[in-house]
Amino acid sequence: MKRVISCLLHSGALILCGLLLHPALAHAQFDVPGQSIGKISTDGDLIVMELEDGVLGKANLFDLVGHTLRFSPEGSRYRVESGALEWDSDFGPELTGPEVTLYHFAFPFSGKNWNSFLVDATGSISFGTSEGDNGPDPRGRVGGVSIGRFDQLAEAASALANTVPAICVFFKPRMSGPHYVKELPDRVVVTWDLTEPFGNIQDFTWFKTINRFQVVLRRNGSIEMSYDQIAAKDAIVGVYPLLSNFVEKPLATISAEPHPAVAAHLDVRNLKLSVVNNLLLKIKFETRGPVLPEGDPALDGITYRVFFDAHMPPPAGVDAAHPAAVWTVRGVKWPHSASRYFAFGQGLSHSVKTSGNTIMLEGVLPAALRGAEQVSVYAEVVAPGKPQQIVQRLSPQVVRLSGIRSPEVTSRP
Repeated sequence: MKRVISCLLHSGALILCGLLLHPALAHAQFDVPGQSIGKISTDGDLIVMELEDGVLGKANLFDLVGHTLRFSPEGSRYRVESGALEWDSDFGPELTGPEVTLYHFAFPFSGKNWNSFLVDATGSISFGTSEGDNGPDPRGRVGGVSIGRFDQLAEAASALANTVPAICVFFKPRMSGPHYVKELPDRVVVTWDLTEPFGNIQDFTWFKTINRFQVVLRRNGSIEMSYDQIAAKDAIVGVYPLLSNFVEKPLATISAEPHPAVAAHLDVRNLKLSVVNNLLLKIKFETRGPVLPEGDPALDGITYRVFFDAHMPPPAGVDAAHPAAVWTVRGVKWPHSASRYFAFGQGLSHSVKTSGNTIMLEGVLPAALRGAEQVSVYAEVVAPGKPQQIVQRLSPQVVRLSGIRSPEVTSRP
């Protein structure tokens, strides 16, 4: 008996399914200064901290063990099904490096036919092994799936959207172990036998764990993910083709009066919102003058924020707002590296694009906003320095979220 997970999603979009098996205990990112995350009390000689619901993320429960997920292309879309486990016990030779070359066929994915791909020890496959294929990776890697060290998996899953063509079979950072590949005339089989990190004070276990899963990539473009044994309680599972045939639809423009006393690159004149292919929310800051280029030491500490408030009625002003989500662009300078822009927030891609007097970012609509017909959007700019100073604020404006759908797919009976 098969269970239909989702029907006919565009193959030009991403598909996320089974994001988490259990809530991930990861670093929570808070972008609003002074935002409460719980309360602290004392009990004898103990200090007790009680966190509010959702601070550490929410679980998207999905039982993978003993199941095979099948992604079948139908025209420009995929049909996704969950069935009983289909397992190939002949793994083939162990991989000694990440690159796999196909000799019998080219695998169609993300609008291209691929003769090679990269297999990551952390449970993912990515396509494109040069900067020309994927563009420069913000973390300096060429190809491969990568998330921030402290990213919550539930948020990192959607932030991978439209960053690299990839298949996350059971992606979890710091997993390790042997992985195998076997090519046949009509398919290639990749199998992982991994353990979570263990034996250290910051690890979740003192002993090696067993996580055995595989993916079958077929000549016709279908993808089958199978799960024999899984000990890990969280991971990212999903299919991530890049968007194609971009169709961008404007949603709103929030304008502000010029602030001559503020540096031109910090003086935001317009905040433009649009939706790309009905899946990604795109934000563009337009400043009075050119933004600082990456590599400029003065970039460190500059912060651009956009806030989303789904409460109704809309707030009368910034002080009355209670944002449900925040997207942030910050200039950072790490030791021994050039300064650069980094974006973070629920559903937001870490990649930031700059051009002239614009800063652009995009991501999946945050979960807190899904289902909302309209939200209040406002923004602020923070200058570097200690203490940091808000140098500009754009007042809340109501924006209708028409035509945006979630790419995430979850199980249903």
